[in-house]
Amino acid sequence: MADAVSLTFPDGSAREYDVATRGIDVAVGISKSLAKKAVAYALDGEVRDLADPLGRGGALEILTRDDPRALELIRHDAAHVMAEAVQELWPDTQVTIGPVIENGFYYDFARDTPFTTDDLTTIEKKMAEIIRRNARFTKEVWPRDKARQVFADKGETYKVELLDAIPEDQDVKIYSQGDWFDLCRGPHMASTGQVGDAFKLMKVAGAYWRGDSNNPMLTRIYGTAWANQEQLKAYLHMLEEAEKRDHRRLGREMDLFHFQEEGPGVVFWHAHGWRMFQNLVAYMRRRLEDTYDEVNAPQILDKALWETSGHWGWYKEHMFVTETEDERVFAIKPMNCPGHVQIFKHGLKSYRDLPIRYAEFGNVHRYEPSGALHGLMRVRGFTQDDAHVFCTEDQLEAECLRINDLILSTYADFGFDEITVKLSTRPEKRVGSDANWDHAERIMADVLERIAAQSGGKIKTAVNPGEGAFYGPKFEYVLRDAIGRDWQCGTTQVDFTLPERFGAFYIDKDSDKKTPVMIHRAICGSMERFLGILLENYAGHLPLWFAPLQVVVATITSEADGYVNEVAEALRQAGLKVETDLRNEKINYKVREHSVAKVPVILVCGKREAEEGTVNLRRIGSRDQTSMGLADAVAALSEEAVPPDLHRKADAAA
Repeated sequence: MADAVSLTFPDGSAREYDVATRGIDVAVGISKSLAKKAVAYALDGEVRDLADPLGRGGALEILTRDDPRALELIRHDAAHVMAEAVQELWPDTQVTIGPVIENGFYYDFARDTPFTTDDLTTIEKKMAEIIRRNARFTKEVWPRDKARQVFADKGETYKVELLDAIPEDQDVKIYSQGDWFDLCRGPHMASTGQVGDAFKLMKVAGAYWRGDSNNPMLTRIYGTAWANQEQLKAYLHMLEEAEKRDHRRLGREMDLFHFQEEGPGVVFWHAHGWRMFQNLVAYMRRRLEDTYDEVNAPQILDKALWETSGHWGWYKEHMFVTETEDERVFAIKPMNCPGHVQIFKHGLKSYRDLPIRYAEFGNVHRYEPSGALHGLMRVRGFTQDDAHVFCTEDQLEAECLRINDLILSTYADFGFDEITVKLSTRPEKRVGSDANWDHAERIMADVLERIAAQSGGKIKTAVNPGEGAFYGPKFEYVLRDAIGRDWQCGTTQVDFTLPERFGAFYIDKDSDKKTPVMIHRAICGSMERFLGILLENYAGHLPLWFAPLQVVVATITSEADGYVNEVAEALRQAGLKVETDLRNEKINYKVREHSVAKVPVILVCGKREAEEGTVNLRRIGSRDQTSMGLADAVAALSEEAVPPDLHRKADAAA
């Protein structure tokens, strides 16, 4: 072949093809049954339309609907099908943009009368009809001006605006499905029929054109789509569970916290919620007490410091800024790192002093758009379990591994055992030399291999290209909760730049000044958000050692009031957080009320229990009750209430 290219296949075989051969032709040559199931092909990892010619050689894979990479195609095609359905039903509607998002897709529509949730069923039925038509997706490349004229003639002013942003000499891709077409980069599957029936439209929301509040308000319709009905049902079940576990709802039921308009994005902690918060702080302090020095940096600092750190240029729009009468500009700290560098610089440091580890439970403030705020999960004021390690380059790998062990054991104590550690590499916009980035990424990659090897495969690892901080690469620790959702919490970030910017140094063994490496480290990240994750993971049924209220002792009859107080005092003396319920209410009412409030243990006492010195023990989520002697109950509950880190310490001492 004059224009032959070589393809290699997943089984290791290789074969030559004409450069103009299409992906579908390759699939047919392998197997006609494979070609029938094919939805796209990948060349060196790049997913393409089946009708695309090869153009070059490389590693080729034929993708079917069962391939995880096909899920994005299913959702992309479902979005196009939804847009066609909307315009068939309401021809005066303009289609704007419709990307794939996590777990689904959306499209924004311009229409005089906004859509409502009542319209979703109608749209779904029309989508199913379009899918049954099984129209082929076809791609054409048009000159930009032709596309602009076609969409202008259709009255699609938003598409015209998108096209105006494209250079005149640049061609654009148009994808058609039957008579309906749209501006799109692709790729797509072979036909609308391959979308399947595992889709559902979820909700309707308002959205400004291009996210700008000065622009018109559009209607956004969200949907989800999956490879099969089983996956769709599992996802919908997860959403139902997530709604039941919503930490904002639990916060009300457990009387933990609230939010209000006068303090957008900041938490009003109630007594039990603040006790839960302090339980987390106390746990973290115990984990750090032997290896970190706890410090505290100022809450507000002159902008000159933030200019030196680089945050003023990179992060100013997220900072709360104020100016005093003497015209000095200050910013409330959005992070603790510049303050910790100042503490390190205070006094001469030797290489013998390193590593130096500073920890701070620092309250920080970051401006988040009001539409992005979401309970404890997205706030403007929060507390970081922040730490910074100053070390030599030779100590860097060992410190990263030490931090990794601390993070993983902390998550294990809270019941999280499905963890993924992701290495995020240099972003396009960054500070520091390429040599420093090369060095840092090489060390982090080696550490990532060690983490995977030490875990024996229990810890998953991955790479996030271009997702590092602007000053250095980082590890992101992603934990999976009880209903299968992933949460990115802890980070380990290597920084060769910030200490240098501030002129921080230590004296090395040759009596020369040398800039330390700085490691930024967080375990919970935002402690408020971590508490929200814990509440949803446990559905409010917190383990006894962490629950803000551990036991309620309730009376059946007022004759047991004195004994209930005696029981409560015995539990308090054993270190448990206890309340009594002496109200003149039926015991079933009391039990039900405290169960809604997610109190882990309810001890019920009546006249007989008072006479016998016993209690009836009920646990949340169980209808069973156990009769126990008071001393036995106190001993069992006090043992269960010991935090896991203190259990380990006691076991080690023994």
